[in-house]
Amino acid sequence: MTATAWGPGAEAALADVPGLLGDDDPEDFDPPPGRVHDAWRRTRSVRMTRSGNVLEAIVPAVMEQRVVTRQAHDAWRWLLRRHGEPAPGPVADRMRVPPTAEVWAAVPVWDFHRAGIDPGRARTVVACARVAASLQRCAGLPADDARRRWQSVPGVGVWTAAEAAQRAFGDPDALAVGDFHLAGQVGWALTGERVDDDGMLALLEPYRGQRHRAAKHLLLAGYARGVRRGPRVPLEDHRHR
Repeated sequence: MTATAWGPGAEAALADVPGLLGDDDPEDFDPPPGRVHDAWRRTRSVRMTRSGNVLEAIVPAVMEQRVVTRQAHDAWRWLLRRHGEPAPGPVADRMRVPPTAEVWAAVPVWDFHRAGIDPGRARTVVACARVAASLQRCAGLPADDARRRWQSVPGVGVWTAAEAAQRAFGDPDALAVGDFHLAGQVGWALTGERVDDDGMLALLEPYRGQRHRAAKHLLLAGYARGVRRGPRVPLEDHRHR
């Protein structure tokens, strides 16, 4: 493998390449015969990746709260173009580096509004940026402790902390409890029926320590495509409020 990096963070970026590519080796994940084992066998080449950067993981997760994915991605793209810096090196002109903590903390409320981010999520992004150094120090803690510490920031709940831990640490147990779809998908994959969060936790308890990994492989293997009976979540445009 050969990697090249440019700019002031080049050395750190190169050190992070193995994690970004997924140097994950789940030796202790050995599911017994059944649906999870079959999903694992079919998709075991997939690895958990990790960035190591907590703020860059938690800000997009905050933007994804309570909205459909497309809205969150559009908001991230708008703010990145507005406040991110051009990426160094021989890259596309429109590529941007995510804002620093100082820049996120100074984003004016009207820019969040123009991006489609409601005031609650905007306050959470700014709050995370203001304690970014403390959030990053949690990287040295056990994953459960790190997620609990992050939840001391107003607006960061169990779901957001789990999503950030998946991306920053490649945490195999960070199950996104509170997700709009996940519990129903896991229930459908393992029982043929939708379940709530408590039901999902019960079903995945045998895989504690690897619950996110188990759920991820069920989805990747196509076992979690339950019958769609409910209406789609409507798009919300906070810019006109």
